[in-house]
Amino acid sequence: NGIDKVSTDVEAVRKLLELCPMASRTPLASSILLADKIGVKNIWFKDERQRMGLGSFKALGASYVIANHASQVVSKKENVQEWKNALNGKCYVTASAGNHGLSLAAGARLFGAKAVIYLSRNVPSSFADKIKSYGAEVVVIGNSYEESMEGAQKAAIENEWMLLSDVTWDGYDAGLKVMEGYLVAAAEAYEDCPEPPTH
Repeated sequence: NGIDKVSTDVEAVRKLLELCPMASRTPLASSILLADKIGVKNIWFKDERQRMGLGSFKALGASYVIANHASQVVSKKENVQEWKNALNGKCYVTASAGNHGLSLAAGARLFGAKAVIYLSRNVPSSFADKIKSYGAEVVVIGNSYEESMEGAQKAAIENEWMLLSDVTWDGYDAGLKVMEGYLVAAAEAYEDCPEPPTH
């Protein structure tokens, strides 16, 4: 069917994400108050705010894919400078409502690539400013995510940039690789949960 096999090898993902500063483990928290309010024994959730310093629940996805691309280029795995310049001359582009764009911008900066993030007019300017702080170019276009995605797709074709979306559609499945990055958060939650969850 043309779709790349999706990996479930969390250790491979962990190894690549170790290249990303502050990609370290985040806490599993619980909320007794919320659990009582909705009538369940307990609720656990991953607090991803500190992951890579992004304050985003999508910090791992795009950064993981970009780290993977860098790993295919470097010849000396221990050479830090080679990692930092691994993707010089490469440009990643995406549309975002903010969180995915942060991960892409951070990952691109870590490995020497350029990032261009398309946002709709409805995305708060604070997200645009935060994305720019990671060295990414921000293009505001359209009034919806779909319109900003059309802009990103067009730019990718015209400029021969790598489109790295966190969603998929007929003929485009790179978003599946982005999802692999989230394996780490799921594995950490499983490892840290004091009892098997029901959901």
